Amino acid sequence: MSTLEIEARDVIKIVLQFCKENSLHKTFQTLQSECQVSLNTVDSMETFIADINGGRWDAVLPQVSQLELPRKKVEDLYEQIVLEMIELRELDTARAILRQTQVMGVMKQEHPERYLRLEHLLVRTYFDPHEAYQDSTKERRRAQIAQVSLCVNAMGAFREILKRSFYRSFCCATITADGFDWASFEVAAAPRLSTYIAAIFNTCVTALRAFSVGLLPPGTQFDLFRGTAALKQDVEDMYPTTLLHTIKFGKKSHPECTRFSPDGQFLVSCSVDGLIEVWDHISGKLKKDLQYQADETFMMHDEAVLCVDFSRDSEMLASGSQDGKIKVWRIRTGQCLRRLERAHSAGVTSLCFSRDGSQILSTSFDTTARVHGLKSGKLLKEFRGHTSYVNYAIFTNDGSRVITASSDCTVKVWDGKTTECLHTFKLPPPLRGGDASVNSVHLFPKNMDHIVVCNKTSSVYIMTLQGQVVKSFSSGKREGGDFAAACLSPKGEWIYCVGEDRNLYCFSYQSGKLEHLMKVHEKDVIGVAHHPHMNLVATYGEDCTMKLWKP
Repeated sequence: MSTLEIEARDVIKIVLQFCKENSLHKTFQTLQSECQVSLNTVDSMETFIADINGGRWDAVLPQVSQLELPRKKVEDLYEQIVLEMIELRELDTARAILRQTQVMGVMKQEHPERYLRLEHLLVRTYFDPHEAYQDSTKERRRAQIAQVSLCVNAMGAFREILKRSFYRSFCCATITADGFDWASFEVAAAPRLSTYIAAIFNTCVTALRAFSVGLLPPGTQFDLFRGTAALKQDVEDMYPTTLLHTIKFGKKSHPECTRFSPDGQFLVSCSVDGLIEVWDHISGKLKKDLQYQADETFMMHDEAVLCVDFSRDSEMLASGSQDGKIKVWRIRTGQCLRRLERAHSAGVTSLCFSRDGSQILSTSFDTTARVHGLKSGKLLKEFRGHTSYVNYAIFTNDGSRVITASSDCTVKVWDGKTTECLHTFKLPPPLRGGDASVNSVHLFPKNMDHIVVCNKTSSVYIMTLQGQVVKSFSSGKREGGDFAAACLSPKGEWIYCVGEDRNLYCFSYQSGKLEHLMKVHEKDVIGVAHHPHMNLVATYGEDCTMKLWKP
């Protein structure tokens, strides 16, 4: 019998074809990834082209994720999806594709003007198709992208190619299935293929799951991958009524703080055991697509972590601990970028990044607020004047002022450059009389010159930076209902407070009244956080749980 020589890639392709036709999806993906061999086939070329021309990206992406395509074609595809998501006003999805995928990262480095144009369109409050699609149209751009089909084969055509290829190899040999010696072929595993196409498909699936679990308002037409813009306004702020997920922690490791990232992709918790964990708020499970968490290697401190905050671009996370230390992490890798070993002489109570991400504002039980340089790791400014714990601090919208809240029952407004104290004021006395510790201050979305101030009473206030009360909201309780923490809905329509009675209070800005009240935990509630875009509220407490609530 003649010697038989067959290309190893062709053998792998036969195995891949068998896996695909028999729905062995995991085996197919693993083999294709490890061996760096792709079938480059679609089941039906006509359907594939029609799906691209129709903008049915939910049908296109699973097939594209299995193909080897020229990088320019992939960039064009991603750019088109970003533009159409912006047109649909599905800004979360557009933002995720633009900022979190490898292909767009390469575009940002090699074609910065093209990338920045997409960023510019993303932050616009309107969508202009002439500006977005330039001298073309959405339909013509889709037709151009559909030419990617020239790089792939229909499954039937691929079978014919294999037959011709193997006919040439088999022309001098007759081999039956039983007689084929698979062990005679040595296949060298190549480096893993990039997973960016699969990652963006997962992002799109996550967006669809958000609809399925009810995170969008009832009646909203959620048309994520179709070709026409949905005729809907931005999502209306709505208060939560329904428990979506309960995330349980160990008996001695309750969460001390929870934050959503500004882009809405991450939910981070920090615990008394020093652990920092990143969660998928849609599934209520740890994000295992972060490799360090999949490997059970977590961001950590030696002591209890009391606070966290994200940079504006959602790339960095700062954490502060009971021993006065601050660490800065890269959220996607879990890498510790900076350690501030002596940030404070006592526990760090709050953190806030500057707008440009170059500085971190921190507060502490040591009665000070401080600004640290991220690059140098040095103390840049210190704000002294409070006579008790400083519980919270924020920058004003333009960064020129620092606002602090303290257990000495005062709020102070400071000059961000000179550290001079410009204003000191107290809140109106509680119904029971006396003064109360101030828990937190928040910029008010409807008017950035106003702040929302929560203190340890049953009232919360909208105030000017000079200390004048603009509006107040009260539960009316004299005893047993003091607020522990507060947060706001994205547009400022709702102010949420959690009380020592373990209830969540939902105050309407428009009516000025308490519109909804519900019990959220079995033990004392520690805090509350709101998703930046969705109607999703996270509460956490001493019952060692974090709970996610939706309308």
